[in-house]
Amino acid sequence: MTATTGSAVQIARAYTEAWMKADIDTALGYVAETAVCKAPNGVFEGKEGFQTFIGPFAGSLTGATLIDVLGDDTHAAAVYTLAAPFASDFPGMDYITVENGLITEVRSHFDLSPLIQAGGNPQH
Repeated sequence: MTATTGSAVQIARAYTEAWMKADIDTALGYVAETAVCKAPNGVFEGKEGFQTFIGPFAGSLTGATLIDVLGDDTHAAAVYTLAAPFASDFPGMDYITVENGLITEVRSHFDLSPLIQAGGNPQH
């Protein structure tokens, strides 16, 4: 990534801020119909797949902090920390690809150790 401003950065920031507030409809407004989300618990395709992944996840959060979004016009990395019932400092990062003003791919990466330490199943 060569810059810290650009369309992907702006779209990634708006998308991330929306799902962090559990505003799934707004978040999905940034997602292309054929988008793909690759997450630790599977691959989710299309807006419906994003809703399946993001909806329950965002709804389970007790807090969220967007640390930064870095990128350029086509790619951005949103770095954040989340609070959930099992952990208060749950770090994550989404690598987001934007084409024609919409998100076409999200690769979600999480430190699963807080979930594992809490005795949870990282596949759910």
